[in-house]
Amino acid sequence: MDIFERIAGNRGPLGQYSKDAHGYYTFPKLEGEIGSHMTFRGKKVLTWSINNYLGLSNHPDIRKADADATAEWGLGYPMGARMMSGQTSKHEQLEEEIADFMEMESCYLLNYGYQGFMSAIDALVSRNDVIVYDSECHACLVDGVRLHQGKRFVFPHNDMDKCKTQLERATKIVEETGGGILLITEGVFGMSGDQGKLKEIVELRKQGFNFRLMVDDAHGFGTLGKRGQGAGEEQGVHQEIDILLGTFAKSMASIGAFICSSENVINYLGYNMRSQVFAKSLPMPLVVGAIKRLDMLKNSNQKEKLWTITNALQKGLIDAGFDLGKTNSCVTPVMISGTVDEAIAITHDLRENYSIFTSIVVYPVVPKGMILLRLIPTASHSLEDVDYTIETFKKVKVKLGAGEYGIKLVNTQ
Repeated sequence: MDIFERIAGNRGPLGQYSKDAHGYYTFPKLEGEIGSHMTFRGKKVLTWSINNYLGLSNHPDIRKADADATAEWGLGYPMGARMMSGQTSKHEQLEEEIADFMEMESCYLLNYGYQGFMSAIDALVSRNDVIVYDSECHACLVDGVRLHQGKRFVFPHNDMDKCKTQLERATKIVEETGGGILLITEGVFGMSGDQGKLKEIVELRKQGFNFRLMVDDAHGFGTLGKRGQGAGEEQGVHQEIDILLGTFAKSMASIGAFICSSENVINYLGYNMRSQVFAKSLPMPLVVGAIKRLDMLKNSNQKEKLWTITNALQKGLIDAGFDLGKTNSCVTPVMISGTVDEAIAITHDLRENYSIFTSIVVYPVVPKGMILLRLIPTASHSLEDVDYTIETFKKVKVKLGAGEYGIKLVNTQ
């Protein structure tokens, strides 16, 4: 069959709904200044779907730094990949400042987190090595694991007994191949909001297991720990992480990412990550902007504002009888029983009648019969926003229980 004929008849698990969903449930356009209140289809909405934890996206000092850097450098400089012609003193400065803040030996700046994290996994392991990873790792990590030509074993989310079992299997294999073991997990799992069990994983080393630990802490960096180093700091095992992945797309409200590790590992990755060797360096305005964002992350009270909102939101929802699962981060998943049709109806009701914009997740991301409303609190939200949202969710819960969301809404085009 011709490739184009095949895709015409199979739009994929989400694409099959594109005719009715596009522009409303999928690919919606949030417009206006980035913040807690934006515009959706010409209407002001309270949004809980923006990864802008520290509220830096529109902070005046940040906007000025971005504008000044763009005026001075433009978006083209530097041209080329880091290895060839894309290296600058500003890139090196940002790497040094991140390494210092994270209290790790060295850091490498990435143009994008997704492709950089994939590429780091690909570069680190050989066919003789074995990867052990959490089942709920982000798609970029899973795609990196898929590139691996050796053995890989997955364990159920945060299940330390099964993790230990997979390490035992991996150990037997590397004893024969002469390879090593890379264990991959996350600092904060972006959908459920619970932290990876880093402390328990580190304890497995004391039981004789020999592995290197890679942690993707995209949601933990800047939000967790006394300094904001992330989940490792929060759990007291930051120095036990061998390879730490972080992104600018969450707390720093920008583009780009980084890897922290030993100087030897970072030097190796710089010469062997295909996504960096063969792709353009991060543009200068984004680098200069990240330097300013890192300074604010370290020296402002934005994290305290974030947690004031987070604590109020999560406590209020729990007090109202909502199930937030096992979240111990800012990610706030509200889990309720319901069908896909009811999820669609709830989304429409929240946006049209209550002016609340939030992400709603259904099967296969969550089990059948469950609806997950994921809220991302930020430092730019207010306590009034929190109170209004909790009261609205109470009303939605009553409507759901009364069966008012049982009829699928017509398409919104």
